[in-house]
Amino acid sequence: MLELAGIIILGILAQWFAWRFKIPAILPLILIGLLVGPIAAEFFTEDKSKYIEPIWNGKKGLFPGEGLYYFVSLAISIILFEGGLTLKRSEIKNVGPVITKLITLGSTVTFLGAGILAHYIFELGWELSFLFSALIIVTGPTVITPILRNIPLKKDVSAVLKWEGILIDPIGALVAVLVFEFISVGGGSGFTKTALTEFGKILLFGTSFGFTFAHALAFVINKKWIPHYLLNVVSLSTVLLVFVESEIFAHESGLLAVVVMGMVLGNGKLKNLKELLYFKESLSVLLISILFILLAANINMKDLMLLYTWKTAGLFALVVFLIRPLAVFLSTHKSKLKTNEKLFISWVGPRGIVAAGIASLFGEKLVKQGVEGAEYITPLVFMIVLGTVLLNATTARLFAKVAGVFLKNSDGILIVGASKSSRLIGDYLQKFGKRIVLIDSNKMFIEKANNEGLEAYEVNIYDDDLTDNIELNDIGYLIAMTGSDAVNEYALKNLSKAFGEHGAFRLATASEVKEQDFEQKNIFFSPKDDYINLSETVRDYPDIYEIPVASQEDYQQTLEKLHAQIESVPLFVITKDKNIYLISEFESKELSPEKAKLVYVGNKVDL
Repeated sequence: MLELAGIIILGILAQWFAWRFKIPAILPLILIGLLVGPIAAEFFTEDKSKYIEPIWNGKKGLFPGEGLYYFVSLAISIILFEGGLTLKRSEIKNVGPVITKLITLGSTVTFLGAGILAHYIFELGWELSFLFSALIIVTGPTVITPILRNIPLKKDVSAVLKWEGILIDPIGALVAVLVFEFISVGGGSGFTKTALTEFGKILLFGTSFGFTFAHALAFVINKKWIPHYLLNVVSLSTVLLVFVESEIFAHESGLLAVVVMGMVLGNGKLKNLKELLYFKESLSVLLISILFILLAANINMKDLMLLYTWKTAGLFALVVFLIRPLAVFLSTHKSKLKTNEKLFISWVGPRGIVAAGIASLFGEKLVKQGVEGAEYITPLVFMIVLGTVLLNATTARLFAKVAGVFLKNSDGILIVGASKSSRLIGDYLQKFGKRIVLIDSNKMFIEKANNEGLEAYEVNIYDDDLTDNIELNDIGYLIAMTGSDAVNEYALKNLSKAFGEHGAFRLATASEVKEQDFEQKNIFFSPKDDYINLSETVRDYPDIYEIPVASQEDYQQTLEKLHAQIESVPLFVITKDKNIYLISEFESKELSPEKAKLVYVGNKVDL
């Protein structure tokens, strides 16, 4: 009981530690597992026992016999099912040729290149070599996102890395599953007729079970035959049922079945998909926390000593500094990405949770089957995972500066609210070369913004998804312009640190309009201009004008006249060097208004 409780507590602490210090969770999880497992047995206990012993050895241990193997299999099936849910056909089609090539051509280069290296460096059989290479295809988003979250990058570079990680996760897992299943049915004997027949059965039952049960589950959910409070647990039990049933009909086909099931559900018309994803994500966090401490603790010191050779360093160096850049440069050939951007994408390729988890599962299975050299699979993949995560977590920011992709000025603007006023102002700012991003929970507003050529996303600001979005790393200004004073206040309080590096502003509240409180420095326009006044002005006069000013006195007089006009709202000041400042920002910095322009929206003012 103490061991089981300890794993859960340590796992959640590791997840919190990773969140707090913005590092991939897999790093503290595996380190904790190694510490309470082989390291404790070697250095800290007199009887050479581990603090946490995953397999029962007659004296202590959590899982008797095949128990650990069964738990790992079921946990991996749930994690892969969640990965399948996130894989959308539309995303592959729309993310662009670079990302499409990375997950196809790039994966092929990694698969072939790393397999050849493993064969000749460690003298592994071709089957095991290509299993190793299939396992290290994956670069998961849970590993890349924490590394890049605090590195201001161009949107294109962040998007490539983010979507590569999301899309390649289930694809890499699927390739690894297929390679492993071929090895299993062939028993390491190669391309025999029996092996091919069994492999065909695995493909048949895996795909057919996954496809059939996915449509069946979607049908009963959409028909509302399952009460809402049972929706998530019924879905979970169905995933486990598909995995087990597929295994019964064709051994080793279960993982393929759950990946296919997730992909079919994710691309279907499931009404409760978002809710299902949230539940599976929470469950995956718990399972990952337990799983990787167990897997790392299950490694023995003799397994780690297999890596104590120059061959390990050579393989790691060639995978990181040769295979990854080769895959990236071939995939980005003739693209709009610059050479320094390609170099940075080549540098950031940390392997993730799926690679480590499936490697432990497959490695243990193949060792028990007596496949020669199978004992190398788990430690080799763990070496690649830990090595790439440590390398990228410690050097990505520095390499971004050296490569020249680090944005010195994060001058993008995030506008909270996508009403007509926000869209009009966003369109004006965008014409000055500013990156403008609008967010709103109103789907209709977002559709209108996108149709008007603006970058806009349907987002609930109370979710964590926004601050986790590495594609917004070039945002340095925050403007809250919703019709809710509470939402605007929340946005400034909780999003300023992430997106308001250079300034965070909001509309005036109803009380500030009433009191005409001009002392507030974070008000977007002026205390007389709240959401209602701005919306009515834009509704009646949807035009933006510029008024040149020659001196401080001229600026003050012009601003007073604009304030006096009921049908106009002052917006910005454009200085002579073409920089744009909000009114409150301009005045707080005490900048000179000479040769500047006052920008306002509303009825044209005759001065």
